[in-house]
Amino acid sequence: MHEDITDILTLEVKKEMADRYFGFRKLIEEDIREYDNQVLTSFKRLEQQIGFDLVRLYILLKDENLIHEFFQLAGLDQLIFYDPYLAESPTLRQKVFAGQKIRGLTRAGRFKNMIFDTYETLSNDINQYRQNLAKLASERNSIAEEIQLFYHKHDLGVMMDFLRGLDGSGGSQAGDMAGGLAQQSGNTLEEKLKVQPPPPVHELLPDIQPVIPLSRLKDAFKRIVNLAFISQGRPDLKQIVSS
Repeated sequence: MHEDITDILTLEVKKEMADRYFGFRKLIEEDIREYDNQVLTSFKRLEQQIGFDLVRLYILLKDENLIHEFFQLAGLDQLIFYDPYLAESPTLRQKVFAGQKIRGLTRAGRFKNMIFDTYETLSNDINQYRQNLAKLASERNSIAEEIQLFYHKHDLGVMMDFLRGLDGSGGSQAGDMAGGLAQQSGNTLEEKLKVQPPPPVHELLPDIQPVIPLSRLKDAFKRIVNLAFISQGRPDLKQIVSS
C-alpha cells in the first residue's frame, strides 16, 4: 500500500514537472514560429519592395558605371539584387514598372521624375525595412531572455536528475553501471529537450543602410540622370514602361 501511494505521488510529481516544461515549450515554440513567419514576410517585402525599387533604378540608369556612381552617392556601396541582364528582361521590366505613375511634360522630365520618385520610394521602403528589422531583433531577444529565465528557474539537468532519482537506483556495481548509462542517456535527452532561441535576424536578413535624402543629392543626381538619358538616345519613358 505504501509503495502504491509512493508510485502515485511519483507519477503526480513527474506529470506536474512535464506539464510545466512542455507547457512552456509549446508557448516558446509558438513565439519562434511567429518570429520565423515574420522573418519570411520581411524577406518577401525586401524582394517585392526594395528589390523592385532597385531594379527600376538599374533599368533606368542602365550603364553599370553610372549605376555604381549613383549608389555610391546614395550611400549604398554594395549593390543589392543587381544583375547586368536585368534590363534585358521584358517580363521583369513590365513587372517592376506595373502601376508606376509617369509625370512630366517632356521626355527628359519624365525620365528624371521617375528616377527621383523611385529613389524617394526606395528611401521610405528601406527605412520601413530597418524599423521592422529592429522590431524582429527585439522580439528575438525577448524569446532568448524568456528561455534563459525559464532554465534559470527550472534547470533541465536538475530536473532530469530528480526524475531519475524518483525512479530509484541500486547501490551495487551493476546499479552504478546502469546509472552511468542512464546518465549518458539522460544527457542526450536533455540536449534534445532543451529549447534553443531562433537565429538572430542579422543572420537571416541583410542589413541595408539608409540612403542619403534626395534633397542633398539632387544636383549630383541630375548630372548622372542626364548622362543616362543621353546615352540611351533620349528614350521616352512611356516606351520603357510599356515595353
